[in-house]
Amino acid sequence: MRYGFIGLGNLGKHLAANLARGGFDLTVHDLNRPAAQGALAAGAKWAGSVGELARSVDALITCLPSPQASAAVMEAALPVMPAGATWIEMSTNDFAEIEALAARAEKRGIATLACPVTGGVHRAEAGDITVLVGGAQQVFERHRPALAALGGKVIHLGGIEQAAVTKVVTNMLAFIHLIAAGEALMLCSKGGVDLGAAFAAIAASSGNSFVHETESKLILNGSYDIGFTMDLACKDAGFAVEFGRRFGVPLRLGGVMEQTFIEGRAKYGGGAWSAMIVKLLEDAVGTPLRAPGFPAKLWPEDA
Repeated sequence: MRYGFIGLGNLGKHLAANLARGGFDLTVHDLNRPAAQGALAAGAKWAGSVGELARSVDALITCLPSPQASAAVMEAALPVMPAGATWIEMSTNDFAEIEALAARAEKRGIATLACPVTGGVHRAEAGDITVLVGGAQQVFERHRPALAALGGKVIHLGGIEQAAVTKVVTNMLAFIHLIAAGEALMLCSKGGVDLGAAFAAIAASSGNSFVHETESKLILNGSYDIGFTMDLACKDAGFAVEFGRRFGVPLRLGGVMEQTFIEGRAKYGGGAWSAMIVKLLEDAVGTPLRAPGFPAKLWPEDA
């Protein structure tokens, strides 16, 4: 089985390298060739264009920052992909967008799997990220070994819609937890609690969360470097609120969360790390949340 991978950003470069290290026949492409260094070092081959890659593989994996990017890549790829191939979309996307592209692919005899991942860049680097799968069971089984090489847990959720919605839900929860963690740490700071001790106490309590265990470390360090930007957070928050409208579900916390991230992007820029959303509170109160001994970046051992 020959795999192709397009989209070697903060997340995709680790996923592609994991697949190559797993011994799979892999060809990669990205607008930024230096981003392919890790995958190439792990044994992947390079393609000079989307078309060159798409025509030479049995499965095309995309991991891209926006629905527009996914659509542009597939516009170039679909006409040259061989019948019987599979498109594996790992981007976080609106399920309606993926389904529209999947319908076009199906007319050419190409199957689609929606396979967004969740758990953070450090877990992707460690090969322990969770892969959420939507698509036909037989197509999933065909690619299960590759999906297992990309991450840790692989969970088949049903169709494309079910995988896309679940991924957006995980991000919605993470963003809400991040804002809440910042408020909790600020209360501790203003109450005179040592923030290193506060971190440990929350981590050992019923108020703990995955976000606190990971992103709170980067807040207390001051780097905020989670490898995920405000632009991406606003995109995914927008999907959550849109799904709420579409399904008739009132998302009170989700709506406040989205507006908070829009404010954060307006203040710090779309390229700022999403964990800087807590800086809105730090700036408003005039108190930075800092403690010694916390890392500037999460590493695979933090997975």
